[in-house]
Amino acid sequence: MDLPGIIEGAARGKGRGKEVIAVARSADTILIVLDAGKEGLNRHREILEDELETVGLRLNKTPPDVTFTKKSTGGIKFASTVPLTKLGPHPETIAMNILREYRIANADILAREDISVDQLVDVIVGNRLYKPCLYFYNKIDTITIEEVDQLARMPHSCVGSVVSGFNISPDMMEDDFLKATMWGYLGLTRIYTKRKGQPPDLEHPVVLSKLRKGTTVKSLCMNVSSHMLRDFNFALVWGKSAKHSPQRCGLSHPLQDEDVVQIVTKTNSQQAQDKNYQNTVQNFADKYHKKKFDAKQKKHTKLRG
Repeated sequence: MDLPGIIEGAARGKGRGKEVIAVARSADTILIVLDAGKEGLNRHREILEDELETVGLRLNKTPPDVTFTKKSTGGIKFASTVPLTKLGPHPETIAMNILREYRIANADILAREDISVDQLVDVIVGNRLYKPCLYFYNKIDTITIEEVDQLARMPHSCVGSVVSGFNISPDMMEDDFLKATMWGYLGLTRIYTKRKGQPPDLEHPVVLSKLRKGTTVKSLCMNVSSHMLRDFNFALVWGKSAKHSPQRCGLSHPLQDEDVVQIVTKTNSQQAQDKNYQNTVQNFADKYHKKKFDAKQKKHTKLRG
């Protein structure tokens, strides 16, 4: 989704910035387009990062490996499995002072990595979102090759020119470096499905996302049909994720891009042995009779009218 430009002070409501940033919070990945010719003077990247950080968006960061549990009684218990060098000489005292600032008197904190004060605050607040972000520097044909090299070497950065067609194609249907990079940041995986005794459908893949439901066989079943997940028996997988072709896999098998998958469901006798079989049959019968009754009522109402 293309959003209006975010200006300095947007996190505080300037230029209706809160509405714009609220949409960014619901995105899977953020693409920030910057002017390569003006970045050295205007610091647009730094300004945008500050605005997004202010509203709780953490760009290209991972959530701290910290377990935080509120309790009703028992006081504050702080423990760590690694040395905490970023919280000063007395990490437990710092943590307790921060908790008191947020009026929390009973909680358990277990840190499994060396965290800073800001990371501890993010865990306590609990409303921070961690998003992958790609910075695209446009108009590189207006700067020197040395400046282009400097921008290209910055982390999570991509350079290009829309006018010159460098790293970005004017045709939306053509592949280019920017689209390929965004595909990786989105964590998308194409899975081709196959019916028994038929060739795979290579024209209409099922696209899975690591950022949403994941890229396992279970995620594929959830995207196709909930009944497929309920009646799942095993899956046959061809492709890079399979050790041999085909490989018989379960629901937890991780899939890779362009794998071919055939889902094999349970037979009628196998379904009859399931402990929830009677409930499933009863629910199906109830839905059928309700649908039939509603159709009959609708017909009578139409005849009376």
